[in-house]
Amino acid sequence: MRHQILYSLRKHTEEEDGFTLIELLVVILIIGILAAIAIPSFLNQKSKANDASAKVQVRTAETAAETYSTDHNGEYTGMTLAELQALEPTLKDTTAAKLTVGAVTATSYIVTSETVTSKNKFTIERTATGELKRTCTTKATGACPLSEKW
Repeated sequence: MRHQILYSLRKHTEEEDGFTLIELLVVILIIGILAAIAIPSFLNQKSKANDASAKVQVRTAETAAETYSTDHNGEYTGMTLAELQALEPTLKDTTAAKLTVGAVTATSYIVTSETVTSKNKFTIERTATGELKRTCTTKATGACPLSEKW
């Protein structure tokens, strides 16, 4: 009887398998390689999100500028950031982007939103002829394409 118990215990210990040190090192190496590939792409996502916020902000400012023009006989004269923020309260500066109003004439204006982290600038310019130009700086980074037009 005692012999059977010892035989049974010995059989169980012989059947126990585990991972060798080499196998564990290979798994750790593979995880390290995957992390080295994945981490840079995740880090760039915050920059792209901030760029998207800047685009939304400057596009909303464009809408507010057109509303301002409608309220002022079709002219943009006197339009300031404070005036746009009064028309559209969501235009307050955010942690992602800062809005500015550039050159303003009776028939044209420039609004720019600059991201806080990457310093990319997204600009909408309305020319005197009524053409809208959407440009950005730091091409091929974040959400600014190589053409610097969005």
